[in-house]
Amino acid sequence: MLDADRVDVVSAEREGVGVRLAVRTRLLGLPAFTEPMEVIGWEPPRRLVLRHGGLVAGEGTWTLAPEPGGTRFIWIETVRLRVPVVGEAAARLYAPVLRRLMRRAAGGLRRAVIASGPGRR
Repeated sequence: MLDADRVDVVSAEREGVGVRLAVRTRLLGLPAFTEPMEVIGWEPPRRLVLRHGGLVAGEGTWTLAPEPGGTRFIWIETVRLRVPVVGEAAARLYAPVLRRLMRRAAGGLRRAVIASGPGRR
C-alpha cells in the first residue's frame, strides 16, 4: 500500500479477528491522517478482511486463490469518505490517483513474490 507511511498494531490481539491497526496515510505524497482499521475477517492462509474506521469508511478484502501454476491475489476495496458531499467530490477527484497507487502496489507485490519464489533465497 504505497499510500501507507506506517502501520502499527494498537490492540492486545496480534493475530486474527479483533486486531486493531493505526495506519498513517499519505495523500498526494504528504502525511495526511492516521486511520483506525480492524480485522473483521481472518481465514488463514486464504482471506483477510479489514474495516476502515476513520475518515474512510468501508472494507478491504485480500484473498489468495489457488490457480494452475500458482496463486491469484485478489484485492477488493469498497470505501467512501465519511464527509458528506465534500467527501464524495474529493473521492471522485482523488480516484484516478488512488487507482494508480493500487496498480503500482499490486505490481510491486507481484515483483516481490516472483523475486522470492522457489529457488531464490
